[in-house]
Parts: sequence; C-alpha cells; structure tokens
Amino acid sequence: MRRTIEVCTAGFLISLGVSQVQAQTAQQVVDIPTRPGVTQRMLVLSPPTAKAAAILFAGGHGGLQIFPNGSLKWGAGNFLVRTRQLFADQGLMVVIVDAPSDRQNPPFLAGFRQKPEHAADIKAVVAWVREHSRAPVWLVGTSRGTQSAAYVATELSGPDGPDGIVLTSTILTDDNGRPVPAMPLEKIRIPVLVVHHELDGCAYCAFANVPALMAKLANSPRKELLAFRGGESKGDPCEAMAYHGFNGVDRDVVQQVSGWILGK
Repeated sequence: MRRTIEVCTAGFLISLGVSQVQAQTAQQVVDIPTRPGVTQRMLVLSPPTAKAAAILFAGGHGGLQIFPNGSLKWGAGNFLVRTRQLFADQGLMVVIVDAPSDRQNPPFLAGFRQKPEHAADIKAVVAWVREHSRAPVWLVGTSRGTQSAAYVATELSGPDGPDGIVLTSTILTDDNGRPVPAMPLEKIRIPVLVVHHELDGCAYCAFANVPALMAKLANSPRKELLAFRGGESKGDPCEAMAYHGFNGVDRDVVQQVSGWILGK
C-alpha cells in the first residue's frame, strides 16, 4: 500500500504537544557493554510513559561522537537526530546510537553496518531498551542508517530483534556496498514502513527504485510506503537539508511515522 502526502510549508505548523511532554522528557547518555571490551553509547530520551521505543540510526558514517552531556560532535542536523524530541513528544522512547567504542575514529560505521559485530551491538541495545521501556522496540534508519536497520532485521528475530522497522530515504543502489533491496529481505517477518520523498535527488535513493524494495518485503505481515512531497531542497542532494532529509516536512514525517508505529 502507498500513500502520498502533500505538505505545504508556507505558514504551516503541526502542533505536536511539545509544551508539557518536552518538559517532562528525561535525557541521558548511556554506555552498555556489547562485545568483549566494547561498549555502545546511546543518547536516550524517555517520556513519562513510553508507548513504544524507537532506536534511531543516523546516516552518513554514523560517528556521532556523543559527549557525556548529550551534545554531538557530528550529525546534529541529520533528519532523525534533529527530530529526536519530536519523536519523544509523540510518546516514543528515543534511543540514538553512536558508533561503538572500537569504531570511534574514521571510517566509523562505514563498511561496518552489515557486519556480525554490528548486529551484536544492536542486539545488546534492543535488550537494554526492552528492559527499560517495557514497550515494543522499533529500528528507524535514514539514508545509510537504513542499511543498519534492514541488516539487523535480517539477522535478529524474536526477542533478540526488533518488533518493526522504519526505512526513511532508503539506500536503493550503492557503488560502495550492498544496498537494502539486495539484502535477504524475505527473512523479515515484522512490520516495515518505508518513507521516501518523491523528489529525493540523491543518486543512491531515486524514488523510481522504491517499488523494487517494496516487492522484496513479501513476508512482512504489515508494510506500507509513505511518499512525501513538499518542503525545500538546499545544498547537496544527499544531505540532511535537501529533500533527502525531509527538509521542511520533517514534523509531518515524524507525526506520520510515529502514528504508524503506534497503530493509529
């Protein structure tokens, strides 16, 4: 199923109830052990009552380098990173994952997103989130982050894996590795939401290639494509302030994604 959502940004504002919820959202930086001698740092936003949890994977090299105070050395403008509070305002526990402790230098997650060690790290993250949220756990990736979310979903299932995934601005072709449609997506038997801007100008994320992705999700019990229009594109077409990063429609994207996760 596909829905196209037109958003006019001129004088347009979606109320997400930030006044009360944002004030009550607790933020903390958490380090957990994953593999021998390796820890995984996370920036966690916890609303008073979490209806679900969303583990967010930024795009690019993924080396956010989260400081103990919650600030970031890189990636603050990334679509998922910059909208983290908006997800929390919808009642989601938000967990932003950094590169693990043994990948804190270039190339960070580049070349690592489809490795067993990455799946092991995220398995530990999922377990921690389940324990602390007591709610369904979703993986949400954007751009290169979709390679993390999709790969983990093909490797981990049941209690070890997520309850659903969201792929935004998916890597559909790739000169530097395996794109998402080339993964064994038939192994995914959980809900999948695909979110894409119809005017995405990134060469790896052409909207014309989305149908091939949807066709590969044949065993997902619930799948849908949310196609967006509107907003504005600035700078590099593969960066966060272009259509690729849902610039100008990001609030509506968050609302639609959160509603889908929560079954609204």
